[in-house]
Amino acid sequence: MEQQANNIVDIDLENFQSVILEGSQHKLVMVDFWADWCEPCKNLMPVLEKLAAERANDVILAKVNCDEQQQIAMQFGVRSLPTVILVKEGQPVDGFAGVQSETEIRALLEKHLPSPADALLEQSRHALSQSEVDQAFTLATQALELEPQRSDIKFVLIECYIQLKRINEARALLESIGLVDQDATYQSLKGRIELAEEAAETPEIKALQKALSENPDDLDVKVKLAVQLQQAGRAEEALQLLLEVLRQDLNFGEARKLMLDSLNALPEGDALASQYRRKLYSLLY
Repeated sequence: MEQQANNIVDIDLENFQSVILEGSQHKLVMVDFWADWCEPCKNLMPVLEKLAAERANDVILAKVNCDEQQQIAMQFGVRSLPTVILVKEGQPVDGFAGVQSETEIRALLEKHLPSPADALLEQSRHALSQSEVDQAFTLATQALELEPQRSDIKFVLIECYIQLKRINEARALLESIGLVDQDATYQSLKGRIELAEEAAETPEIKALQKALSENPDDLDVKVKLAVQLQQAGRAEEALQLLLEVLRQDLNFGEARKLMLDSLNALPEGDALASQYRRKLYSLLY
């Protein structure tokens, strides 16, 4: 007998509760009511199995042989075969009777499954919980590219910016949150950004900024200020200063190495890194 995938299960009274009621708390359960004598059922089942295999992390295919499990079929009010019922959090949410095309069934499933952005957001939150901030940042950035208006994704990305000490970007993203989404999470992030902004104005930075305002062409002061800004998490300001130095003198001190180190320190997929890499390469080549 061919072995079924882990997320494809034959249902009886013993496993009904654990698979359909409890399983549907975490995944979408596709309950397929079929019988041996039903030819359309046999045509439909490989399609359901294929779709379940594609979304193994999100879908359980629960197969109910109605000749053997009449009580379960009656409980769902099944009147004809094949019938497919989608169950989520213990409740039927959708379904169809008869045979439908793979395209139609796929579209029906997509309505009730997490979007690609949801999956990335979940992975990003998990990475944050493991203190893998760079990984969380990359995943949240990808999620926001897919659904740019979602505040829940922005909140996770702001959290990443704060942990990466990228306070200016955190502030800019926070300011894009609409009034309707300015909840307790928003207020908490806002407070942390304000504290971080105060901490980022170090005496060293203030002294170097004053020296630079008095002598705007001092490349040495610009490099020293860039280093301090980088340490305070003000990456964009630091990169801009280093770029200014290199535009004036491509071989000035450690400026080129510092800029490359700063770019390499940014997480994968960071737009800031792409932007300043292009600017640097345009100077070099």
